[in-house]
Order: sequence, then structure tokens, then C-alpha cells
Amino acid sequence: MRAGAQWFAVSHQPGREDIAEANLLRQGFKPFVARQLFTVRHARRLTVRRGSFFPGYMFVRLDLTRDRWRSVNGTMGVRSIVMIGERPAPCPAGLVEQLIDMTNADGILDFSSKLRVGDAVRVVSGPFANLIGRLDRLDGPGRARVLLSIMNGEVAATIAAKDLAAA
Repeated sequence: MRAGAQWFAVSHQPGREDIAEANLLRQGFKPFVARQLFTVRHARRLTVRRGSFFPGYMFVRLDLTRDRWRSVNGTMGVRSIVMIGERPAPCPAGLVEQLIDMTNADGILDFSSKLRVGDAVRVVSGPFANLIGRLDRLDGPGRARVLLSIMNGEVAATIAAKDLAAA
């Protein structure tokens, strides 16, 4: 990476992050979309979908002194760069890099390596999606025992660790 390059937040059109990402890549920019798996419940059916972790936003690495950053605003799928006055607002140093490090080979954020026994967790996908619980223990390869808060009590459930995030 170039020394003067920083990450900037970019607002994209609803549901068009893939188009925005492809068009930014085509122009030579380095975009990053933080993605997660989430469960959608509709008509008694559960569907796991891939979506943006920050709905409506993505990140682009730019060197404001070298890149033609104003062209990002004219990119198909992009609304605009997040600005402070007349200049793009940089993301805090290390934030996007940390998100990239937590992304697995499928391009999905994986928070399971950061979880510790006793932590409050939220189930991000599966039949228990959006329930809050407490991590009881981490079992073998990628499994976790979670005490879910259901009906004024705690119910133990074994869930894939990749389906958990800190609450």
C-alpha cells in the first residue's frame, strides 16, 4: 500500500454493494465490503443470506493527493464518499484493517476467534438468529455451547462458533 493511502467510508445505493464494488475495482480503487451471513424469517421459512455488516456503507482505500477520489462519487452503485466539509472523512486508523483480518476465505466476517467463555453473544444466523445468550464453552472444531436467554431462563444450545458475534 502507498504511504499516504487511508480508508474512507463510502455510502452505496441500497442492495447495490456488489455493483459498486465491481465498478470501483474496474477503476483501479481498492474497495472493501464487510459482509455477514444473516437469517431471514418469512412465512415459516428460514433463509440464510449474505449481506453487508454496515448496511449502506463500504470502504475504499484512497490517497487523496494522488487518486482521483472525486470520481468515486460518480461510480455506478455509489451514492457518495462520507465527507467532513469539502474533504472525505478518513476512517480511524486500523479499523478497516482489523475487519479485513477477521474476514474468512468466503469474504464473511468471522468474530468467533475473539469470543471468550462468559461473553454475551448474539446468534447471527440459523434458527436462533438474533437471540442473545452467554457463551458457556467452546467445544471442538468450531462449535460452541451457548446459554440462550429464552422465556425468563437460560436454555443450552450447541451452535457453530462462526454463527456467533459479541453482543
